[in-house]
Amino acid sequence: MPSILILGATSDIAQAIAASFAQRKFDVVLAGRNVSELDRIKNDLQIRYQIAVSRVHFEAEKMATHIEFVNTLPQLPQITACVFGYLGDQAKAEQNVEEALQIITVNYVGAVSILSVIANKYEHQKSGTIIGISSVAGERGRQSNYFYGSAKAGFTVFLDGLRNRLFKSNVHVMTVKPGFVNTKMTAGLPLPKLLTAQPNQVGEAIYKAYLKKTNTLHVLWIWKWIMLTIASIPENIFKKMKL
Repeated sequence: MPSILILGATSDIAQAIAASFAQRKFDVVLAGRNVSELDRIKNDLQIRYQIAVSRVHFEAEKMATHIEFVNTLPQLPQITACVFGYLGDQAKAEQNVEEALQIITVNYVGAVSILSVIANKYEHQKSGTIIGISSVAGERGRQSNYFYGSAKAGFTVFLDGLRNRLFKSNVHVMTVKPGFVNTKMTAGLPLPKLLTAQPNQVGEAIYKAYLKKTNTLHVLWIWKWIMLTIASIPENIFKKMKL
C-alpha cells in the first residue's frame, strides 16, 4: 500500500494533504509534537477513509534527533511532505533575535535538516517523492515579512538543488508555493478573497501535482503572475514601496 509521511501534521494544510491522499487509499504517517492532536487526526482519518494511520513524535527544531527519527520509522513512506512552518512576528523579530532565529530555524534549518536525512534514504533506494511547502514570500524581500520570506527563499533554493541532485536517482522533489491560505496561522490577517485558497484546495492541488511530477506548484495560478510582476519592479522603485 502506498504511504505518505507528513511532517508537521497538525496544521490545516497538513490535514488537507492527509485527507487528499487518504481518500486515494494511501496509508498516512502523521509526525508532529502535539501528540494528543495527532491522535485526534489519526482517529478521524481511520474512521473516515478506512486506511492505516500511525503517528510519531517529531520536533522540527531539534535537529540532533532527526537521524534517529528517520531510522526508527518502521518503514520509510514513499512520499514525504514537509509542511511545518512558523510565520512569526516580523516586528518582534526586528527587536528580538530569539524570535528571528526561531523563524529561520523552523522554516529553513529544521526543514533542511530532516529532508537531507530523508533525501539520502530515497537516493539510496532509487525512489521516492519529497514535497516541500515553501512560500511566495520567498520570491522577493519585503519589509513586512523579510525574516519569514528569507527563510522560505532559502528553502526554495534548497529544494531546487535537491531536485537537480536527485533526478538521476528517480527521486522527485516538488516545491509548493500556496500563496494566501485561510488557516489558523493566517487567522486575523486581512486576506483578499480572490487571492486566498482554502486548505482543501491546497491538498487536492498537491495530490494532482504529485501525479504529474510537477516541479513547482502555485496553488492559485494568479500568484505566479503576481510574483513575476513584483519581481520585475526595479529595486530603486521597490525599496520605496510599502509592502
